[in-house]
Formats: sequence, C-alpha cells, structure tokens
Amino acid sequence: MKVADILRVKGNTLYTIRADEPLMRAIETMAERDIGSLVVVEHGEVVGILTFREVILAVVKHRSQLENVTVRAHMDDAPMSCTRETSLDEVRRMMLDRHARYMPVIDNRVLMGVISFYDVAKAVVDSQNLENKLLKAYIRDWPDDATESNG
Repeated sequence: MKVADILRVKGNTLYTIRADEPLMRAIETMAERDIGSLVVVEHGEVVGILTFREVILAVVKHRSQLENVTVRAHMDDAPMSCTRETSLDEVRRMMLDRHARYMPVIDNRVLMGVISFYDVAKAVVDSQNLENKLLKAYIRDWPDDATESNG
C-alpha cells in the first residue's frame, strides 16, 4: 500500500498558512477546522509545518502574550515529507522514528496533501480487516478433498 491510496480515500482538502501570519490566526484555523496541523507555504513551496505540538510549546512559552507571535517563530522548518509513491511501511517507520504525527506529501515540489499517523493506522487496520475477511471466505469455501481421499 502506498501514500497515494490514503490520499485517494482522504480527499484533496489542504490547509496552509504563511510563515508571517500571526500564530493566533493559525490556532483559530486549527480549532475551527478541527485539524492538528497546518502546512506553512511561502511562494508556493512548503517551508514548514505547524502542529498542535508546536502550538502547545508556544502557549507555554508566551502564556497569554501571543498576539505578536508569528507562525515562523514556532513552526517546524525542517519537516520530513514523503511522496505519493512512498510505501506505508516506510511512512510508519519514518513517523515512529521522529515521533511525528503529521507528514506533508510532496511530489516535484508540489504539496499533494498531509497524512497523519491516524490515517496510516486506519489504512493498516482496514487492510488487515480486508485480508482477514478474504482469508475467512477462502477457508469457508475450502474444497472438501480431504474427506474424499480418506473415504
């Protein structure tokens, strides 16, 4: 299974923000859209990612003085990314190694989407459920040649 399979199910909705935007605007967008990350884009290219992890650290650091803080001050400016052709096994390994919950999907420097650890886990569980279902159906329809050869 590849990242493209997740994006096909998930859809094309992308939420982005510019690095010079106020952090409060990013927080409001994340709350309104019920999302855990925003990809930071400048001049059409991904320059970072802002997740709820960075937001929490910013709130702790600045307390209630967030009005003059920008996204750039707290975004992850070196996010790992994958392509549509990256295997789910590789994405899982990368996310676990870096404790990442979100990963931009970039092909030829174009943002194609964002996948979350939840998306990856769901795809794996769905795949395993389908495999179980197919195996059970196969076993149920197993030819009865064992009794023919014993009889």
